[in-house]
Amino acid sequence: MTIQEKARAMKKISPHTANTDIETRNAALNAISGAVTAHRDEIERANKEDIAAAEENGIPAPVLKRLRFGDEKIRDVLDGISQLIRLEDPVGKIQLRRQLDEGLILERETVPIGVIGIIFEARPDAMVQVSSLCLKSGNCSILKGGSEARRTNRALFDIIYEAAVSAGMPDGFMMLAETHDDIDQLLKCDDSVDLLIPRGSNAFVRYIMDNTKIPVMGHADGICHVYVDRDADIDMAVKIIIDAKTQYPAACNAAETVLIHRDIADGLLPKLGEAFRTAGVELRGTPEVRERTECAEAAEEDFSTEYLDFIISAKLVDDIDEAIDHINTYGSHHTDSIITNDDAAAEHFMNLVDSAGVYRNCSTRFADGFRYGFGAEVGISTGKIHARGPVGLEGLVTYKYKLYGSGQIVGDYVSGARQFHFKDLQEERK
Repeated sequence: MTIQEKARAMKKISPHTANTDIETRNAALNAISGAVTAHRDEIERANKEDIAAAEENGIPAPVLKRLRFGDEKIRDVLDGISQLIRLEDPVGKIQLRRQLDEGLILERETVPIGVIGIIFEARPDAMVQVSSLCLKSGNCSILKGGSEARRTNRALFDIIYEAAVSAGMPDGFMMLAETHDDIDQLLKCDDSVDLLIPRGSNAFVRYIMDNTKIPVMGHADGICHVYVDRDADIDMAVKIIIDAKTQYPAACNAAETVLIHRDIADGLLPKLGEAFRTAGVELRGTPEVRERTECAEAAEEDFSTEYLDFIISAKLVDDIDEAIDHINTYGSHHTDSIITNDDAAAEHFMNLVDSAGVYRNCSTRFADGFRYGFGAEVGISTGKIHARGPVGLEGLVTYKYKLYGSGQIVGDYVSGARQFHFKDLQEERK
C-alpha cells in the first residue's frame, strides 16, 4: 500500500481512536514505558549503528548530538510518559453548555484533531514524545523521523506500536514513514490527514508549507534573544546567557543574539566575553561590542541567522524600546528573555515583544513542553491560530458542537411561533 492508501485507511480508524477511553490510553502509555525499558539494549544497538553511519558520512556535530539516544535521553522520555499519564484527559471536556430554548441544549466539547502527520529531525527521543502525545490525545499519527535515525526510529516504532495495540489501541492507529518519497506522498494526503507538524530547518519547513494543502503548524526558525536591561544583575545575566547559548546549542530555543543596554555594557561585556571564550562560544559583535571585548565582527545577516551552534551575535541598544523593535524585526517570534530588576521594564518588554514565549530573568531553554509540565511536545508553534508555543495535549485537540433537541425546527423560530431564550448552564452534563 502507498502512504496515501494507508492514510485513507487510518482516516477511517481515527473516530475509533478518538473514542478510546482514558483508561485504555493510559494503559497503552504504561505499556510503552515498560516496553522501552525492556528493549533498551535493542534500542541502543540500533542507535549505535545510526551514529556510526552518521560519523562515517561526516554528519555535523550538532546533528550527532541530537541523534544520540543513551541513558539520559531514555530516562527523559520515560519521565515524560509518566508525566503524560498523570495529566487529565484533554478529550471530552465541555467548554460551553448553553440553553438556546427550553429543551434545546448546545454543548461545545473537545475532540481529537484526527490524523496528524509529524515530520521531525534526527532525534529519536522525538519519536517517543510525539507518538505518546498523539496517543494520549486520541489522535492517529503518521511519523517520519530524520533519515540519520532510521534504525533507531524503526526499533522504537515497532516497540511502541506493539505495546500500544496490545494494551487496546486500535490496530493501524500509528504509521511510520521512512523514505524521502514518503514525505512527498504524505503532502498529497489532504483528503485524509488533518494536520502536519514539521520540525526541522527553515528551508525544510518552508518546503512543507509551500507544497501541501494540509494545514501546517510549526515554526521555521528559532532566532531567540536575551536582552540585558540597564538595571540587570550582571552575574545573573552572564549565567543565564551562557545557559541559553550552550546548554544545547542545536535546539530551536537556544539564544542566537544578545542585546545589551548601552548603560550596562562596560560592566557586562568583559565578563560575558570571557565566559563565552571559556565555553568555546564564538561571539560576533558590532563595533561597539568589539571595543569592550575581543570578538569577531558581526555582519547584518548575523542578526537574522539561526546558528544552532556555539556562535552568538551581540549588539548594544540605547533603550528597551530599541531592543523590542530589534526582536520584533529580526526574531522568529519563538522565545525571548529580558534580564532586569525593574518590574516596569519587564512588563513593558513582556507585553510588547511579539513572541510565543517571553521570559524574565531566566534562560530561553525553558521553552519546552516537558519543562512546562506538558509531558512533552510535538513541536513549538510560532503562529497565532489554534496553538502557540510548546504544543502539548491542549494543542492536539479541537472541538465540536453538539446540539440536543426535543423536536425543534428552525421554521418555528423564523415564523415567530417560538423564540430563543439563551441561558448559559454552568453545570456539566452527566
